Amino acid sequence: MSVLITGVAGFIGFHLAETLLDQGRRVVGVDNLNDYYDPELKNERLARLKGRNGFVFHKLDVSDRVKIEALAAEYQDLTGIVHLAAQAGVRYSLVNPYAYTQANVEAHLVLLEAARRLPVLKHFVYASSSSVYGANTNLPFSVDDRTDNPVSLYGATKKTMEVMSESYARMWGLPLTGLRFFTVYGPWGRPDMAAFIFLKKILAGEAVPVFNNGDMQRDFTYVDDIVAGVIACLDRPPGTTDDMPSHRIYNIGNNKSESLMRFISIIEETLGIKAEIEFLPMQPGDVQSTYADIEATTRDFGFMPSTPIDVGLPKLIEWYRDYYGV
Repeated sequence: MSVLITGVAGFIGFHLAETLLDQGRRVVGVDNLNDYYDPELKNERLARLKGRNGFVFHKLDVSDRVKIEALAAEYQDLTGIVHLAAQAGVRYSLVNPYAYTQANVEAHLVLLEAARRLPVLKHFVYASSSSVYGANTNLPFSVDDRTDNPVSLYGATKKTMEVMSESYARMWGLPLTGLRFFTVYGPWGRPDMAAFIFLKKILAGEAVPVFNNGDMQRDFTYVDDIVAGVIACLDRPPGTTDDMPSHRIYNIGNNKSESLMRFISIIEETLGIKAEIEFLPMQPGDVQSTYADIEATTRDFGFMPSTPIDVGLPKLIEWYRDYYGV
């Protein structure tokens, strides 16, 4: 199987590419290596992939229609696509909203158009987000819940990607699956995410910002579990029925909502350092709790996360201290 991974130098894309290459699959990687966070981290991830048998890389932006069309023409043997490239982060959408429509909506359209012309494509998997649940207060979040009350532009663009995919499945019979990721963490992760912010602040002896006065819960999901779920999904494309097109949505989470304060306490215990906490009000666009109902994911793919935060966080911290030399 020959697989295109967009955002291959990103956190999840890098881990996914490593695993697929370990399995002997061919990976065509795409990334624009932008500076939303330190490009050096992206370059170091990419350096670990380059030179491996079966891996080729193209530096390009997925929203560049001409270049994506040329890429699709070059790799007509692609049987799978995993579209992970996106403008991430809820809070950054308050600062640079146009980045989200270009990287999430326009780029998804460009890739859908290219995908429908690939002759042997079996499955197009794309990253959605738990942010689509927005103001929904039903816990755990089910894929059957309504998702038309976004509280962030980021969530709105991810919901737009789902609706666009539904239309392409209906119009062109394109086999598509959207995966709603829940708060992914682990080695080689993004510096703008909570675990990295907490680690950096605690090790520097600085106050840790904790929003909503600490009354926050998240379904923290270790990256290895995410990768296992993505691959299981990729290998099982959706079929078409009389009343359902070839498009499905699934949650990929740990199926357990953890208190943010417990998350911080595990970091404190692992480091042997007590954190100074700065309690702050809720941030615009944020939600109090996330919690993934993974019943359908387990039923259809055998997905069963195996890494609780008590195990995953020490692994992240071990990597962090080694990578940053602290």
